[in-house]
Order: sequence, then structure tokens, then C-alpha cells
Amino acid sequence: MEVRRTVPVKLDVTDEQADLLHETIDEFLWAANYVVDAAWDGEWAETRSSVLQELTYDEVREQTRLHSNHVQSARNRAVDALKSVVAKWKKGEYASLPSFSSQFCDYNQRNATFHDDHAALSTVNGRVTVEYVLPDGTRDTPHSKYLRSEEWETTGATLHYRRGDFYLHVRTKADVDDPVPAENGTVLGVDLGIKNIAVTSTGAFWSADELNHWRTEYVQRHKSLQECGSRWAHKNVQAVGRKETGRFKQYLHRVANELLEQAIENGCTVIAFENLTDIRDRIPNARKFHEWAFRRLYEYVSYKAEERGIHVDQVNPKNTSRRCSSCGFTHEGNRPSQETFCCQSCGYENHADYNAAKNIGYRLLRNQTGGEGGAPVGVRLNSGMLNANGVKSVPDSVRAGVHAESPPP
Repeated sequence: MEVRRTVPVKLDVTDEQADLLHETIDEFLWAANYVVDAAWDGEWAETRSSVLQELTYDEVREQTRLHSNHVQSARNRAVDALKSVVAKWKKGEYASLPSFSSQFCDYNQRNATFHDDHAALSTVNGRVTVEYVLPDGTRDTPHSKYLRSEEWETTGATLHYRRGDFYLHVRTKADVDDPVPAENGTVLGVDLGIKNIAVTSTGAFWSADELNHWRTEYVQRHKSLQECGSRWAHKNVQAVGRKETGRFKQYLHRVANELLEQAIENGCTVIAFENLTDIRDRIPNARKFHEWAFRRLYEYVSYKAEERGIHVDQVNPKNTSRRCSSCGFTHEGNRPSQETFCCQSCGYENHADYNAAKNIGYRLLRNQTGGEGGAPVGVRLNSGMLNANGVKSVPDSVRAGVHAESPPP
């Protein structure tokens, strides 16, 4: 099984090297935007890479000093962004043509050479050798695990410039042994929300109170500093933003680790999330920040789970909050409040997020065709396991600290 990891590395560059890298980035962005302009005919956008290659390659080569692979990478970036926009248009959604302004430039094995502690990067005027700023090699870090390991191959990188420094996001890959499928694999359903950042079908809850409190404090401080308007305040806005983003990521990493512990403790081989597309439209009072947090959490769980042989998937979230996880009756009246679920048919009552988490797990279970070794055979609950036939096995006792199942009426 092929596994991929990206490691961000700060670069130590001279003033002369910095000037060349800035010029290279500027011309790379110009090339990507040129392709976008060429793709637009006034009514629709061309997304075929071969057509845009023919339309733009010679002109970009003539107008810039870019390496030929940089020209191709810029075109590929533009094509990917255009395809995303066109996909939204086809669904009737509004989306503007892509515009590249963020300071970045792509590298591969043809226009860069990567080493354990430095890299040689093509620029608009030859190659420059830049040193990596690395942590202590004796520490257990992504740098020592992926960059300095013979098992991991470097496949490329993206150069970024932010807050006065250059960073190289180095992409690596390795072949690892495929995990042996569990004989009786089960699904762990996960519901995401504003009050509780995550709730599992095993009844474990992670409150978002701390996360929301930090966000509120950050917004207030950010607003206050912006109103000040001084140069000092502007610098502090950036510093506060970096600090808070780091705090949010650290918190989400902790939740991701604990979610995986839940899966491992309960013998789950699959973790099911709701599909994150348009999630802000489905969750009342969800803001852009919450959508960012949901996606980050999903990404963290995905790559951490991969190393442990656990599969992560997404399911259609339609009616998972309205469906009764006990009898299957679906009605908007089943959820009288954000936290309460009460089935209008069978009388089942429980926390609304916990009910939704079970439904998310059930939906993935119903989507399985079965017949393959290791295919999920049930959804793990806090009081047992429910299989595809609706038969629940119940252990001797319910674990403490989680929501118990309400008995049927």
C-alpha cells in the first residue's frame, strides 16, 4: 500500500537567492493566470490539459524565464482550479474564475534535486542550493521520520513564501505492508457539530466549548487590533492569527488521536464521517471557521488512521439527524431541539448528536456489498454492535462515561 506524507521545511536563503526565488514565484503565478485567461472564451472555460498546453506553452516560454517543467506545473495548477470551478457551474452554483496570488511555486524531480538537509531549486536564472532549517535529528519529528529515512522517497515539493520566510513543503511516499483486514471489522460513526465538535456511535463526546471560546476571544482581539490601525497593531494581528491557528490545530490533533483510540479500543476497521460538502448549509449557525475545523479534523483522522490500517470514509448525510437509529422512522419532528432526539414512532430518546453518529455508521454499513474479507459487519455502539440485519449483540455492561441506549417502549 502506498502512503504519502508532506513535510514543511523552513529554508535558509541568502538575499541573492531570495530575489531569484521571488522572481521565479512571480513568473510562475503569471503563467498560471495566463492559462486561466486563455481558457476563458467569454461564456465557458476550457479544462482539457492537452488543449491548454497547445494554446499557452509557447507563449509562456517566450514571455517568461521559467524552466519547462515550471511551465507545465503552472498549467496543471490552472487546469485543476478550472475543473473545480466548472464542476460548481454544472451544479448551478456560483464560482468566479480562479486567480493565483498566493506566493507559491511547484517543484518536481526534473527542476529540483532533494537531499536530507538541502535542495537545489531551479529559478529564472539557474539553480540555487538552499539549506533546510531542521530540528534536532535525535528527536522524533516528521523531518527525521520522512526526510531522513531511506524508506521514504521524495517525489516533489511546493515552495511557499509567507511572513518573510521561504518554506518548502516536501512531498514523500513509501510502500508499506497492507494491513490485514480484521475478521470481524466494525464501523465507528462520527457526527460533527457546533456544540460538540465530534460524537461517535460508541457514545463518546468531544465538546467544542473550548474551541468556540478561543474563536470568540480571537475575533474580539482581531477586531480591536484592526480598529487601532497602527503598524504595531497590524503586526500583532498577524502574530495573534498564527498563535490561534496553532492552538486550534493542536486541539484538533488531540481530538483526532482520541477518535482513533476509540476505534482501536472497539476493534473498528472503518471510521465513517458525513460528507463535508456544503456542511455549513446543513448545520445551523455554522461559520466558515467551523467548516475549516471539520475539514482539518477529517484530514488529521484520515492520515493518522491510514498508518494504523483503519479506513476512513464519508457518507451521504441526508436525514441522519432526523432518522431514528432504533426503528428507522424519519421525520423532522423527531428532533425537537439541537440536543434532543425523540422518535415520534417508537419513542426512542437520546442525545441528537449521538443518534446522528449511529445513523452515519449505519449508512456506511448499508452501502457495503459484503462478500469480501474484512468488510465491515456492524456498527460499534456503546452498548454492543448492530449488524446489517438490525441484530444487536449486547455486552455484559455498558461502559461508564458514555450515553447508554434507551430501552424500547
